[in-house]
Amino acid sequence: MNDAPSTVSVVIPVYRGARTLETVVGELDAQRRAMAADPRALATIAEVVLVHDCGGDESPEVMRRLAERHDWVVPVWLSRNYGQHAATLAGMSSTRGDWIVTMDEDGQHRPADLVRLLETAAREHAPLVYGRATGGAPHARWRNATSSGVKWLASRVLLPRDLGYFSSFRLVEGELGRSVGAYAGNGSYLDVALSWVVDRVVVCEVTPGRELRDRSGYSWRSLVGHFVRLVLSAGTRPLRIVSGIGVGSALGAVAAIAYVVYQRIAHGVPAAGWTSLLAVTLLVGGITMLSLGIVAEFLGIVVRTSIGRPLYLVRSDPRDGALARLVARRAAHG
Repeated sequence: MNDAPSTVSVVIPVYRGARTLETVVGELDAQRRAMAADPRALATIAEVVLVHDCGGDESPEVMRRLAERHDWVVPVWLSRNYGQHAATLAGMSSTRGDWIVTMDEDGQHRPADLVRLLETAAREHAPLVYGRATGGAPHARWRNATSSGVKWLASRVLLPRDLGYFSSFRLVEGELGRSVGAYAGNGSYLDVALSWVVDRVVVCEVTPGRELRDRSGYSWRSLVGHFVRLVLSAGTRPLRIVSGIGVGSALGAVAAIAYVVYQRIAHGVPAAGWTSLLAVTLLVGGITMLSLGIVAEFLGIVVRTSIGRPLYLVRSDPRDGALARLVARRAAHG
């Protein structure tokens, strides 16, 4: 058996990371040198893949500068903004390491904790390890509370039971990660897709880093979008829940009608007025519309997949593309 250290590919989706990338890559460089100098190290960092998700800031210039400075920094350019999960999948598909580590660009994931993830994978014989920040991520309390509630709901109700915790700081076996990155469908939630192909998932406690941004790059809209994608990636389980709610509502309506009829016949109590009728109508109507909305979202995923809408599209550096050359030539010749 080959006793050489494994290689690690680090994937970082970049969205408005011009102010933070230099620091994060600098910390990764220090960690790469430390791991390379340690003869007992389980792995070495072979490459850092920066995936440009078209955030509209100066990130492309920073990425090019880092790639010129370090031959192990690999830029990946997306054709437009696809979101964090699609950008991460695109980066995973472009790796070549034995293991893939995904981390954010804002500094909250410490490169030093890569060693903990690798040690946990070796000790637990697990192809997928999630890093869980001790004491919670360095975000506002409302966001941490909301995130914890969503993850609890997902793990207990929506997702496979072996995926009890998930985060954007993860270590996955390279072969599995690249396969998921290449074949995940439109609208797939990355962690749900990973749960389909791994047989063991474990969690490793890590120390949260200092967030380098003054404010999070996620808006309420994007966070809600992540939750919707999580629900829709859970397969038919949400539809079964909706069906259960419908059955429960129907049984409740039958019981209420039977009670009203009994009171009228046995005790001469008149039926309730329009207020209760309106409340029941609104309740049933709301459940019906919710059910139709969930079904419509599932149909939307089927339609986007059937017409071939890509989850992401990788292109060459926009600076060297056909459009850039055309604009440069027009400027040169007036």
